[in-house]
Amino acid sequence: MSSDFLIEIGTEELPPKSLLNLSEAFREEVVNRLSGLKLNFGTVSSFASPRRLAVVVRALDPMTPGQETVNWGPPKSVAFDQAGMPTRAAQAFAEKNNCPLTALADMVEHDGKQEKLCHRASQPGQSTAALLGDIVSGALTALPIPKRMRWGTRREEFVRPVHWIVMLFGNDVVNTQIMGLLTGNRSRGHRFHAPNEIVIDSPASYCQQLKQAYVLADFDERRHLIREGVHAAAKKAGGHAAIDDDLLNEVTALNEWPVPLVGHFEARFLDVPAEALISSMKSHQKYFHVLDDSGKLMPIFITVANIESTDPEQVIRGNERVIRPRLSDAAFFYETDRQTTLAKQRESLRSIVFQAKLGSLFDKTERVASLARALSETTGADGALAFRAGELSKSDLVSEMVGEFDDLQGTMGRYYAIHDGEDPEVANALFEQYLPRFAGDIIPTTRTGITLAIADRLDTLVGIFGIGQPPSGSKDPFALRRASLGVLRIIVEHKIDIDLSAALNLALTQHIDTSTLVESADHINKQVLTYMLDRFKGRYEDEYIPAEVFQSVAARQLSNPLDIHLRVMAVHAFNQLPEAEALAAANKRVSNILSKQVDLPDGREVNQALLVEPAEQTLATTLTALTGTVGPLLEARDYTSALKELAKLRDPVDQFFDEVMVMAEQSEVRMNRLALLQKLQALFLNIADISLLVPAK
Repeated sequence: MSSDFLIEIGTEELPPKSLLNLSEAFREEVVNRLSGLKLNFGTVSSFASPRRLAVVVRALDPMTPGQETVNWGPPKSVAFDQAGMPTRAAQAFAEKNNCPLTALADMVEHDGKQEKLCHRASQPGQSTAALLGDIVSGALTALPIPKRMRWGTRREEFVRPVHWIVMLFGNDVVNTQIMGLLTGNRSRGHRFHAPNEIVIDSPASYCQQLKQAYVLADFDERRHLIREGVHAAAKKAGGHAAIDDDLLNEVTALNEWPVPLVGHFEARFLDVPAEALISSMKSHQKYFHVLDDSGKLMPIFITVANIESTDPEQVIRGNERVIRPRLSDAAFFYETDRQTTLAKQRESLRSIVFQAKLGSLFDKTERVASLARALSETTGADGALAFRAGELSKSDLVSEMVGEFDDLQGTMGRYYAIHDGEDPEVANALFEQYLPRFAGDIIPTTRTGITLAIADRLDTLVGIFGIGQPPSGSKDPFALRRASLGVLRIIVEHKIDIDLSAALNLALTQHIDTSTLVESADHINKQVLTYMLDRFKGRYEDEYIPAEVFQSVAARQLSNPLDIHLRVMAVHAFNQLPEAEALAAANKRVSNILSKQVDLPDGREVNQALLVEPAEQTLATTLTALTGTVGPLLEARDYTSALKELAKLRDPVDQFFDEVMVMAEQSEVRMNRLALLQKLQALFLNIADISLLVPAK
């Protein structure tokens, strides 16, 4: 009869930022190992709190299924001699399978081809309880823990010291040893509200018993309660809580019995940029901030206490005392930074290395400024503003505020630029240069910001590739993948008509000391271009666009991202037309035919007088007409409409291949028909190689 299974690993406080991942990984590893043994079970739930990882498996089989082993031996003709006596081959088979010679005559079976000796044996299932120790130990060993630790004199390693282990199968303790500890049924509740040990009666009672001991073991339940509690507390205080998901997960991981409390800070701190105050509250204290109806920061914070205090006001006052010096530090940093200018701060960048072979951050701003000015002709930005933004782009990195809160890079640059009297376009660009920061993030909106964001990323890409350190595997220390995707997003979404190869050449020309480049500029250009355009693949896969659609466009070896995107979307739309499959197959056939013709010159004219078959005449007429129709559409980059027009070729093409022999005996007729196919192919190649839409066999 099936029973529920509970495993709880009790530890010292687990790292809050990785608790949820650890919990999910633990559950997955347990499930995989149970499934590997072909055990049946019901739902599997994971639990995680600051001091525990737990998994409950419902309705787990008590035994693994039995197995039948089948061992085939030599053919009957080899196993027995003419007198029917076992040969040496048969004797060896009997010894291997531990069976008597007298039984061999009854062990002859047909394997579908011939009669052979066959030994069948049934292996009984194993007790699940006896296997659970190894299952759990294996799951714990496989957890994604970057750095494990030892404690005391033990040799065992885990993310944090382990102090107790609960393992129940049904109502019974699974007696084994894990992490050097004997398993049992004794857990622990809240450190302060329920410090005594708890005897867990069964897996089914686990959550309720912990709740009685002031521990909400269910991570999702705890997170929901915190979210609702924080929102309610903010509403009561007259504002709206701003809840960041990452912070919410971290706070959930820090609390077993969460109690939201509202605190206040002096309104004078609101003179400091809100982003700095918020960063201080989030990073240092794990507080949620509160906004008014207009979206402005209020002098209110919400903390989540891990205790149900009899005097919550005392807890609040304690948090208010803690936050005051933190905010005072932020105010001090802000005031100190404003006593100088970004232009003067820029000089400090000379002593900060960007990359050993690529110079300092000051050197980088020099390159980026010149590149931004050069790119401005294409992006539509003011060249002087783009150059100035490039010069100041990294100055805030040496500010006191960013030194303390590195997530404020760009944000403080914008504030300080405004204070310095810089052009508002320049100030906004200092913030927008980092956009997009992650998948789905906003992109720059100002022309100067767009230009600076592209220039900064292209400089990094050509520099790192230039010194021979491109990303490899999962290693990408300069975030070149993200940089590439950012450039492509900005270009496509803002419809910037830019040749990426030309832009990369401009970036390469900024590297005056070419001695650091391990390859020629042309080679580096091709490397970076290929790398960047390959990022398109993942983007389109995320949009469920088949890989062959992108490959059909990539075959044209283009370097304008906007143009590539328009073609990909057009081919994707074409690929869903009823004519697409037949025309793709026809283009594949045409491509195969033409690839074998070494004596056919490119662009050979079709001689109308040599078109003798009605089908080839019809195809020629249709091609001529469509050439005139499609031409203006191609000029306008309306590739979708162009392919819709070319879809009209399906019937003429099908008829041509049904009724016309391309490889005619007469040389002139044959070459003329090949020229006709060449013209057909060229029309489609103006957009993409649609022959690649045919699935590979």
